[in-house]
Amino acid sequence: MRELTSEDARFAVLGGGVLACGGGGWQHHGELMGAMATSMGRPRLAQLDDLPSDSWIATVTAIGAPASTTWEIQPVDYVHALTALIDAVDVPITGVMTAQNGYSTTLNGWIQSSVLGVAVLDAAGDVRAHPTGKLGSMGLTTRADYVSTQVVSGGNRELHGHFLSINHGTIATCDDVLRDISVRVGGFIASARSAVELQWVRDNAAIGAISLALNLGRAMSDAAAAHVDPGEAVLQSVVEALGARIVDSGRLRFVTDIETRGGWDRGVFGVGEHTVAFLNEFMTVDSAGERIATYPDTIIILDAKTGQGLAVKDAVDGLEVVLAVVDAADLPVSTSAIDPIGLAECEEIMGMEFLRYLNPKLKGGETK
Repeated sequence: MRELTSEDARFAVLGGGVLACGGGGWQHHGELMGAMATSMGRPRLAQLDDLPSDSWIATVTAIGAPASTTWEIQPVDYVHALTALIDAVDVPITGVMTAQNGYSTTLNGWIQSSVLGVAVLDAAGDVRAHPTGKLGSMGLTTRADYVSTQVVSGGNRELHGHFLSINHGTIATCDDVLRDISVRVGGFIASARSAVELQWVRDNAAIGAISLALNLGRAMSDAAAAHVDPGEAVLQSVVEALGARIVDSGRLRFVTDIETRGGWDRGVFGVGEHTVAFLNEFMTVDSAGERIATYPDTIIILDAKTGQGLAVKDAVDGLEVVLAVVDAADLPVSTSAIDPIGLAECEEIMGMEFLRYLNPKLKGGETK
């Protein structure tokens, strides 16, 4: 177990911004959370074997659409949500993990660790960012008789006041309810949810996901520091660190406008001869009627000038970008990222096929 530093926070934002796949929160929010967590206390990153085998782990994250213009999350909301979850369940929660990597979501749990003393586990519900809670739930949608307790706290105070909700039910129902809440309170809300045994995390999470983001961020930072014109160098550092393949490059174009509806940012971008459909995050890549990449593949659009990951909310028509893809089998996989229930929901929402393209050899959890 090691202490997370302000330098780690900077790397987490950089690397998380690539693994955000267009979503994953906001760069400025990640920088704020990282600075606060590493200045007010000592957040700790734990490996699986650092914790007692009888440890219980909760997932901490935020829910909503990053392009919403009325969202508000205060850092204390994350702490409040976890405190309320600890009070609501009858198991001892000693560790937390993020649901996904992202500009700010890679740092989920750092403030809670700093303030409450819980460990941040080097694991995630998904190595990349995704649009629904089901896709980050480590396969709990199919765990027999599992009742999830999920807490949300926060909201836009000026518009709606502070909102707190404690929910007990199935993963699927709670996820739908919490997404509706996020819309009603301004677009985003902090969450703590679904305490599980450490062994469940070992068997189902994307293990090592935080270290992956930190190492990627360090590589990007080193590449930028070594070059006067860092764009190409940073881009190459991403390709090498993740084993990514460049699919296309050119000016970004809006095939459809970004629409924020139902707690999601929706639309389609074009890069060269390829189109990228997104639901908060980049979910598919197509060209001439052929599917090139499909979630849970890691789909990345990089700003050609800086080499950094492009967020949907920051997209500008005509921006020079590079489209890259990492096959899901080449990065840590979580059970929920290949969950038929979660993927079927994406098919319904987006009107696109996912299950047809799923690699049947993918397996979630720690590599045996």
